[in-house]
Amino acid sequence: MSVASDLTASSGTASLPDARRTLVATGVNHALHDGYTDLIYVLLPVWQAEFGLDYVALAFLRSLYNGALAALQMPASRLAQAWGARTVLVLGTLLSAAGYAIAGASGGLVGLGLGLLLGGAGSSTQHPLASAVIARAYGPGARGPLGTYNFTGDLGKAAVPPMVGLLLTLTGWRHALWAIAGAGLVVALAVGRLLPREPQSRSSRLPATRTAARAAGGSGSGTGFRLLVGIGMLDNAARPAFLLYLPFLLQEKGAALTTVGLALSLVFVGGALGKAVCGRLGERLGVTRTVILTETGTALAILAVIVLPLTPGLILLPLLGVMLNGTSSVLYGTVPELAPGGRVEHAFAVFYTWTLGGSALAAPLLYGKLGDAAGPHWAAVAAAATALAAVPLMLALAPRLKAARSA
Repeated sequence: MSVASDLTASSGTASLPDARRTLVATGVNHALHDGYTDLIYVLLPVWQAEFGLDYVALAFLRSLYNGALAALQMPASRLAQAWGARTVLVLGTLLSAAGYAIAGASGGLVGLGLGLLLGGAGSSTQHPLASAVIARAYGPGARGPLGTYNFTGDLGKAAVPPMVGLLLTLTGWRHALWAIAGAGLVVALAVGRLLPREPQSRSSRLPATRTAARAAGGSGSGTGFRLLVGIGMLDNAARPAFLLYLPFLLQEKGAALTTVGLALSLVFVGGALGKAVCGRLGERLGVTRTVILTETGTALAILAVIVLPLTPGLILLPLLGVMLNGTSSVLYGTVPELAPGGRVEHAFAVFYTWTLGGSALAAPLLYGKLGDAAGPHWAAVAAAATALAAVPLMLALAPRLKAARSA
């Protein structure tokens, strides 16, 4: 059945023009917020030089943003039940823009930390609410549009960090943050104008979608789901642990700030490709083989980037990005199969909160201290070991996943 016929077949879906406006608005918003989240990596060397920070402090600054993003997703969903998703999405984007404006206006670490905390709080609104808005707009035909929405986030990761890296060569970092905050204001206005008014988020799931979700998650086990969450936490911890030190590894090899921005862009472009490639690879090889392949490949690629000269290391970064981000798409697609009691929405909320929250805590407490004690090279080696640690958990999950599918 075509998307158009799906839309007319369900009274809960929007008209096709409104649905497309919804996808455009949420996609642009997603690109901005994911760009906001990852441009921090470009700024870490600048902040280290400006404030004389150690690696623990740098990791803590990053965790302020990601910690708020992870912790406030469920409260944002509840807020949208009272105010509507459209209003909360616009306010969240304005709050993130204001956070970067405050960070740019700050004269010290306190103001910088407050700005990052506000930025993360604003970004916590867009993932759960935008997904629900798209699902409501497209109804049973939402799988493709949701994939497009997810891809736009990677476009933002690939575009915003190098853009800020270029701005840093032309002006100070504070002016660069004011410019990116201005872009957030423009996107917030666009979302408010483009996104159609719609019902509140409590009714975002269509009856047919609820039935399918219950059927998909009805045979899940608590142990299997906990193993999946553990794998997700390790995978999500390895990613920021490596990216935290990548700018410093590259600078030791002679990279300028513009090259650091380009390097991060290469990783994120590879990550966008990885979400599509690894999802299809998981269908052909199976979840277990795919996760073992990507996590082992991630560990080997990180070690190669550490020892290779600058140019070969840059060439390897897109492939590293494929494996570094690709695993998450395989794990995310496995959540419905292992959702305890068929509570798929709740399982997604728990999975996303724990994986993001765990990485936000691990970065300053573990990898930051290790970087200060042993240097960025050994901290990056620890990131590779973290990715590899997911392999035995995946082997333990494999029989439970097989049992869930055969039930």
